[in-house]
Amino acid sequence: MFGVSFKDLLGWHYAYLGMILIGLATSVMVLIVWEEMLFPVKAHKVKGGLIFRNHQTKLKTQILLYCAIPAIFVFIYFQYEVKLFQFIVWALICAVPPVVEKLVSGVNNFNDYLQLTSKNIEYKNNEKEGKFEISDLQHVAIHNEADLISKKIELLLKTNETVVIDLHEMELDAFYNSIDNFINKKYHHLLKDHKSLGLAN
Repeated sequence: MFGVSFKDLLGWHYAYLGMILIGLATSVMVLIVWEEMLFPVKAHKVKGGLIFRNHQTKLKTQILLYCAIPAIFVFIYFQYEVKLFQFIVWALICAVPPVVEKLVSGVNNFNDYLQLTSKNIEYKNNEKEGKFEISDLQHVAIHNEADLISKKIELLLKTNETVVIDLHEMELDAFYNSIDNFINKKYHHLLKDHKSLGLAN
């Protein structure tokens, strides 16, 4: 990517600075895309139950981190002699994946949460959200796909409306057992046993 070899640069520290900055830009890209490393979903106790929530400042922090990527490449471009094609390719490798990942996963998921209490079930998953009193439910069903990766909670209201909460989409995979245990303990009288996925429309 650099137009001259490092041995031709003035000062070894200056050469290594460029290498470190490129490595830093790559690391920032990985941290933004692999957001679970910096922003794991956490569980907290609330009155009467549990809440599983994304880091509320996640999106703002990711935007600040992302701004470092173009700043690094602008600095490299003006301070070093670069091979333009390789430079552009590497800049795109670092800059594009975080944007694509956000477009795919949704920019609104920074405030996603699932709250389970003895009185209600409340959730937000991107544009989907709702709060349902336990007294308004006919049944609660837990659906597991065959690969055991995806899990969904199906709520059947007394109005015969069906609500599906996708736990895998909400990145709650690490808490499947905790959610199962809570539902089995608190909502056992509403449980409708399902071993495989077969959701109602």
